[in-house]
Amino acid sequence: MREIVPGVLTWAWPSPEKKYDFNGWFVVSGREGVIVDPPPGDDEVIAAIAGCGAPSAVLLTNKDHVRDSERFASHFRVPILIHQADAPLVTIRLGGVFKHGEELPAGLEAIRVPDAKSPGECALLLRRSNAIILGDALIGTPPGRLSFLPPERYADFAKAREGVRTLLNYRFEAVLAGDGEPIPRGGRRAIEDLLARTGS
Repeated sequence: MREIVPGVLTWAWPSPEKKYDFNGWFVVSGREGVIVDPPPGDDEVIAAIAGCGAPSAVLLTNKDHVRDSERFASHFRVPILIHQADAPLVTIRLGGVFKHGEELPAGLEAIRVPDAKSPGECALLLRRSNAIILGDALIGTPPGRLSFLPPERYADFAKAREGVRTLLNYRFEAVLAGDGEPIPRGGRRAIEDLLARTGS
C-alpha cells in the first residue's frame, strides 16, 4: 500500500478482464478510518490497514463495486454502507445506507452523480486532502486522462455526461478513480478536458 494523497492509502488489483487496475482505498483521519471499494488484497494489505487503526466501515461507491467488501468487512467486523438507491440492487448483507450530501466517517462527503450507470453512483469528497474518490463515474484510462464507460452502459449518455459535470461544483484537485490510473495532481483539469472532448 502507498499513500497517494495525504490521508488516503491505496492498493491495486490487476483485472485480467478489463486490462487495467481496480483500486482500493483506505481513508484515515486521526484514529478513524474507512475502506472504500476494496478489490482483493493480500495479508500485507490487511496488515497495513490494521496498522493505521481499525476501520469503522466499508463504503461502496456503487452496486458494481462490491468486489471483496465482504471479506474486509468480516475481517474487521465492520458494516458495509452504500447509497440508498443502490442498496436494493446488491445481494450482500449491508450494515446501512447513506444519501447525497451526507457526512461519512473519516471526513468523507457523499456526492450522488446523477444519471450514471447506477442509480446510486456516488463520488466521495475528501476536502482536507483536496481529493475526490470515484467509482464508475469515470475511469482512469489512458494513464493521466479520464474516460467514460462505453455509451451503451448508460440509459442516456448525454445525461450521464452532464451528471459528471456536477462534480465541478465542488473543490478538488486529485481524482482517485476506482478503475485505471488515479490522478493525484491535475484531476480536475482532466475532468474539464474530458467534458470538452466529448461535448457536442
